[in-house]
Amino acid sequence: MSTPSATTPSVAGLRSPGPGLITLDPVHTALLRGLDTLLTGLAARLSAPEVTGPPLLAADGLARLDYFRNFPHLGVSAGRFAPDAHDSLAAGQAPGGRPLEPTGYLLPSATCYGLLLSLEGTDVGEEGLRISAAGRCFRNETHYDGLRRLWGFHMREVVYLGTKEGAVEHLERGGEFIQETAGLLGLDLTRATADDPFYDKGGSRARLMALDPVKHEYSAPDGTAIASVNRHRNFFGERLDIRAGSHGPAYSACVAFGLERWVHAMLRAHGGPERALDRLRAATD
Repeated sequence: MSTPSATTPSVAGLRSPGPGLITLDPVHTALLRGLDTLLTGLAARLSAPEVTGPPLLAADGLARLDYFRNFPHLGVSAGRFAPDAHDSLAAGQAPGGRPLEPTGYLLPSATCYGLLLSLEGTDVGEEGLRISAAGRCFRNETHYDGLRRLWGFHMREVVYLGTKEGAVEHLERGGEFIQETAGLLGLDLTRATADDPFYDKGGSRARLMALDPVKHEYSAPDGTAIASVNRHRNFFGERLDIRAGSHGPAYSACVAFGLERWVHAMLRAHGGPERALDRLRAATD
């Protein structure tokens, strides 16, 4: 990992081409990539091979997972220009205001959805399955705030499918890794229960969440949640007919890292990108 040399053309630190959109300069990019490399240590520790998820998700598939019921505001739809607009666009006319045709697909708002949908109808076996992936994710938000809240961002996840006990162990080891890694990087994180209506059926989801939390977040001192551990129970196993051998519908769990938010936490903790990069180097040497 290297800092750009003195001959590298000057690039503004954080450039915004639009709301919720940021271009990272070479130093911030090195920081993001270095953090992702460090965070893949959880996948190595848990023997979770790297896979690449799909860039689009079928709306019908997400609907079967209660995505729109739980997160109606987050979805970013993939549209395309209608054929009758092609000639005018090719002639140089502005695209603004021209209608888009729905494709039936959305951009991912979390990495795990595409992985889980890809496993529909499979049996992960008695020993279960672990996989890891990083991807671009997109969310409609009520507001955007630097690296803390973006329209598009990178998310790394380590996903487990198997037994109930295996899911609990996965999250315990994931939580230990988060705190251990934060310590190496000089980050002070607080763990707290999240209030997302995460994969709970029925009208009493909020009450059930209070009695049996399924998501915990790890937040920096300014309140930015940079990682989470998520217990899905056997929701995905039942909805997608994913089995764990003789154990029946698979239980699942995931550990998630928002990479730009880790960059944000490092900048706040160490006073700037160069110092943050030096601390990252020290942690990985």
